[in-house]
Amino acid sequence: MAFKIKFGTDGWRGVIAEEYTFDNVRRAAQGFASYMLAQGRAGQWVVVGYDKRFGSENFAAATAEVLAGNGLKVYLTDGATPTPVIAFAVVDQKAGGAVNITASHNPPGDNGFKVRNETGGAIAPDGLKLIEAGIPDSVENVKQIDYSLAEKQGLIVKFDPAPAYIKHLQKLIDLQPIKDAGLTVVADAMWGNGAGWFPRLIGGGKTKVIEIHNVRNPSFPEMKRPEPIQPNVDVGLQATLDNHADVLIVTDGDADRLGIGDENGHFIDQLRVYGLMAFYLLEQRGLRGPIVKTISTTTMLNKLGKMYGVPIHETGVGFKYIAPKMTETDALIGGEESGGYAFRGHVPERDGILAGLYFLDFMVRTGKKPTELLQMLFDKVGEHFYGRIDSPFSGERAAREKTILEAGPLTLGGLKVTELVTIDGFLFRLEDGGWLLIRFSGTEPILRVYCETMHADRVDAILQDGLKVAGIK
Repeated sequence: MAFKIKFGTDGWRGVIAEEYTFDNVRRAAQGFASYMLAQGRAGQWVVVGYDKRFGSENFAAATAEVLAGNGLKVYLTDGATPTPVIAFAVVDQKAGGAVNITASHNPPGDNGFKVRNETGGAIAPDGLKLIEAGIPDSVENVKQIDYSLAEKQGLIVKFDPAPAYIKHLQKLIDLQPIKDAGLTVVADAMWGNGAGWFPRLIGGGKTKVIEIHNVRNPSFPEMKRPEPIQPNVDVGLQATLDNHADVLIVTDGDADRLGIGDENGHFIDQLRVYGLMAFYLLEQRGLRGPIVKTISTTTMLNKLGKMYGVPIHETGVGFKYIAPKMTETDALIGGEESGGYAFRGHVPERDGILAGLYFLDFMVRTGKKPTELLQMLFDKVGEHFYGRIDSPFSGERAAREKTILEAGPLTLGGLKVTELVTIDGFLFRLEDGGWLLIRFSGTEPILRVYCETMHADRVDAILQDGLKVAGIK
């Protein structure tokens, strides 16, 4: 029986040489090609890009062969390319969509297959189901054309998407003040696609950019995986201290997510960074517009929404929910707990590069260090504390979900539960305005337990109670 390819929160991911094989990648590409043709996009261009994981360029070439074999034309990036740059290339080249060969922040042995629509944003869940339905059971039912022949016929064209993306960035943000600010910035590329970008964009002036983990190494040494959270960022935090830097900017493997370390070598969690991003746009830039957030991110955004008179839209976890809602509402910003933020005037896709530049601009405009920016935010909305535990789980997911529902806690960490929301997972709202979320990963056999609270001393107790509710302890 053929391996069933399922698209999770953000595409399909699998272990290389087990389920993630050339044959299965070709089958996935056929499903996407069939979907594009059904959308009336025969003969249109599709952008194909890839990351620095093992074999990514070869999987991208195989994908291009299948798309070309189905009558689509392919712009193939001429090297490993950040996800947001691929997304912008879709719009810039007026393409019908994109395929991105990347497993983003997954462990070293994985690779992945992301799909995007004509906006450069994630395809909504109903579209993903259509793609899945079009995936043939056998590679024998895949249409493809030899790469060399497709290139000769102009069906596959290699291109450099960077210049157009940079030109667009310069419309969104004035880079010169950052170059002139005299900051010392440590940029951790996590061995991924973000390498070279910050020196290229803000180097050459008084500001000094020190890059680490900026070559290709698919084993991702000095970290468990290229995900911008602790302990993966600890080497970068130490480099910040060693170099007396003003800030640490971290991009994940495909550079669509952002992590921040302050001047004292402390990590700033992504919920606080999202609060800072929205605060920067509303307060420093004077912009207004809806904010789109997943249920797993900060209620600081709800407070800012009330203060600045902008609506807040909550979605399930993943940009397959955020991107369509951003497009629908012309949102100012959209984001999620994992450190992915998208911005109006750009593409409805996470962009760790632009988010990092905006954070630096916030520092330059205010003349403040990251700790001082945080204090500005807390002066507005109060101090919030966040925690997260990822745990492998065994057994049937449905049985575990039933256990969670039946547990029905009245309190978590000593705080009263006021509401249960089941948009995506199990969100327990707490009396202090905080929350606990129990949710199954859409890409890995992992159960995630997250919480946010106004009480620093209750984070661990809330998380431990959450694990008990989930039947982990």
